[in-house]
Parts: sequence; structure tokens; C-alpha cells
Amino acid sequence: MTSRTPRDSRLRLVRPRRQPLTPAAPRRAARPAPRPPQGTPPPAELARTAREGLAAAVRVARWADATLSPGNHTAARDGKGTLADPTARRAADDLGLTVPQVRADWDTARLAGLVEVHGDSARPGWRLRAWDRDDTAVLRGWVALFDAWSLVHPAPGELQPAAVAEVVEAMPQLLSFLQLMAGPVPTAQLLDLLDQRVTELRTERCEIPFGPRPEPVAPESTPLLPLLDWALHGLASVGALTYADEQATLTPLGNWAVWVKLEQICVAAQSPAGNIEVSAEDMLRGCARLRPNAARAEYRAWLAARDVGNAVIELLDAARGEDALLRGLAFEALRVVGAPAEPEVRRTADEPGLRPYALIWLAEAEGADPEDVHTVLTREEATWLWVDTAAAVADHGEAPLLVRHLESAVQPTVPMLIEEVRAVGHPRTVQVLVALAAAHPDPALAKAVRRAAFQVHTGGA
Repeated sequence: MTSRTPRDSRLRLVRPRRQPLTPAAPRRAARPAPRPPQGTPPPAELARTAREGLAAAVRVARWADATLSPGNHTAARDGKGTLADPTARRAADDLGLTVPQVRADWDTARLAGLVEVHGDSARPGWRLRAWDRDDTAVLRGWVALFDAWSLVHPAPGELQPAAVAEVVEAMPQLLSFLQLMAGPVPTAQLLDLLDQRVTELRTERCEIPFGPRPEPVAPESTPLLPLLDWALHGLASVGALTYADEQATLTPLGNWAVWVKLEQICVAAQSPAGNIEVSAEDMLRGCARLRPNAARAEYRAWLAARDVGNAVIELLDAARGEDALLRGLAFEALRVVGAPAEPEVRRTADEPGLRPYALIWLAEAEGADPEDVHTVLTREEATWLWVDTAAAVADHGEAPLLVRHLESAVQPTVPMLIEEVRAVGHPRTVQVLVALAAAHPDPALAKAVRRAAFQVHTGGA
């Protein structure tokens, strides 16, 4: 005879094994870790060179961090992050620089991600915090500056904007050629290559106008030599190459950065599931059936094809949806992003639905022991996360997985778990309890869980 009182079923306090929620896809051979070109200095040496090149920008950024209290209007009200006049003069006096030097260093710090401008205020970027201890953060900052070389060294006003845009678009091919040559390349050879590439670009976008319209001023008449000269000086100004005696040569940092860009293209091309061009939500759904390593390869390919800031925002938007499985997968993809995702993840810690995921992500990013990372959650947050994960299992997994999920609860008994699950107010509480009741082999416990689900549904005590 079965007792009407729910059994005080003890849960085994063991760490749950991570199991795939759906049948795993066939394992594919992992791509070996790429190696930079022979002769490339080690990352520590590259980072040291980058620190030297950005020392002035770091100095201004740290001055702003130490001197300006939160809430001060650091940036001018022009929406561009320009340093305000009073702040620029104060920095020039404190640092022994001229105002133009301060402005130039401030712009460099902004482009390298050392400071983040929001409206008319600025705050230290994550790279500034990690500058002395994290070589990867330093190299990412330098690559960001490398990508923005045409902003660091604006084109002269006499050059036609359309022609300038064409040259900026053509420069990656010239940089790849410089890396391939692995030595000085005459300007005449680069000019010939630039002419070919610009011609290709003009042919690719050739359009037949519909209806009468004014003829645009064609950039074909603009000489390419002044444009090439400007571009090479711009890349030299960020330390990507040296340009003298009508020859250009990539620096070790520039050579490494071009290799990184080429590797990103290769990674983006290796997406067997075809997820590169889809939205974050569709990409995460496509990765749900993959093993962890294969899923991470898909995340890397998807991320390599887009701006990291936009990718982070898109992943977090997907995490805010109703599908709990996508929420967990979105934060797995954010682990692949790493430190650049920290500011946005930290902001989501104030959202109840994402807070447990964000706190665990931040603890891992700060070096917490993976075995103890869940201790950053309160009991209520851990219970909310348990329900959310159970919802993912109920929607996409199998009944035995849901029963085994009980082992990961922080509560020592099932009655305590039911009580606290009802208290956290997760929107999927009823569905989770119903699914657990249907899956559990213990009739008395299943009946108690089913009763709890009915009481939550009807608002009863």
C-alpha cells in the first residue's frame, strides 16, 4: 500500500555529468590548431611591441580613469567620442603634452578599446583593466587599431571620398601580398596590384541605372599613387608596416595581424552545418545536436564572420527568448568570445532571466574553479537555473535525462526542491513539474510533484 505522504527521497549529492540533450552528430576530425608563419615572434614579444606602440594612449586612458570621477562629461556632445575641450586642456597640463597630442592619444585609446564612450561620458574599457597582465587583451587592442588605420590617419581633403573608399576596400589584398612576399615590396609593384584590385571592385559593383539620374563623378580619373601613398603612411602610423625609399615591409606585428585575418576567413569557411549566414538563434538551434567540440567550432565560424560587438548583442538577444536550451547555448557561444563579451554580459546580470548564467560566466572569466563556480549563485538563483535547465531538458531531451537532472539540485530532498521551485516563480515551473511527474518512476513522488504543479497552476497554497 502506498503512503499518501510524499517520501523524503534523498538525492545523491554528486556532480551531474553533462550529457547531450539529443542524439549526437557523428564526430568529425578536429582541425589542427593553426600556427603563425615561420619567424613570427612569440605572443609575449608581440604584446610587448604593441604595449610600446600604445603607451601614449594607455597613459591618457589611465589619466582619465584616475582623474575623472564617474558622471563627469569626458566626451564632447557630438556623438563621436571627441574629448571635451576643458578635459583636453586639463589632461595636457597634467601630462605635459599639447592639446593636439592629448586628442590624438585619446582617439587612439578609443579605437583600441582602452576607453568606451557612451554618449557624452566615457569609462575604462576591459582592455585597460587587463593591459598589464593579459597579452591577448593587448594584441586584440592593437588589432582593433590596425582595423581602424584609415581613421587614425584620415585621407587628405583633396582626395575624392569614393576613391578613398575603394582603396580602403582594396588594401587587404595588398597586405596579403606583402605577407606572401615576406620582405620589402617596391611601391610600383603595389601600385600595379592596387590598380588591378580597384578595377575588379568597380566591375563587381557595375550597375545599370533605371530611369534618368545625374551622372556621378567617376573616381577613375583620380590618380592612385597619392592614394597608395596615403594608405601606406596610414598603416605605418599604427605600426603595421614600414614605408621608406619607395618600399613597404610588414612589421612582425603587421605580419601576425594579416595572418590572423586570413585565419578568420579560413575558420568562417569551415562550417559543415552551414550556420555562418543565419541569425544567432538559428545558429544555436543548428548546434543543439552537435557534440561540444563540434558546436564550439560552429560558434567560432559564426563569430569570425561578423563584428564581435554585434555578435555578442545578437547572442544575448537569443538568450532572452523563451527557449531555455538556446539560453544555455548562447552563453556557451559567449565563452568562445571570451573577454570582449564581458561588458555586455555584466550588464545582463541585472536581468532576472539571465542573471544566473551571467554570474557563472563572469566567475569563469575571472578564473574561478569550475568545480566551485556555482557557489557564486544564491540558493534562489541556483533553483531558478535548475528550473530553466529542466525546461530545456523537458523540451529537447528524454525522460531519463530529466530524472537524472534531479541530482544537480542544491536541495537535499525532493519535497524541499518542490517547495523552493514553487517559490522562485519561474514561468516554466508548471510544465517542468508536470514533465518530471510523468518521467519519475516513483509513483508517490510523481503524485506529489503532480499535485505541486496543479497548485502552482491554480495559484493554490
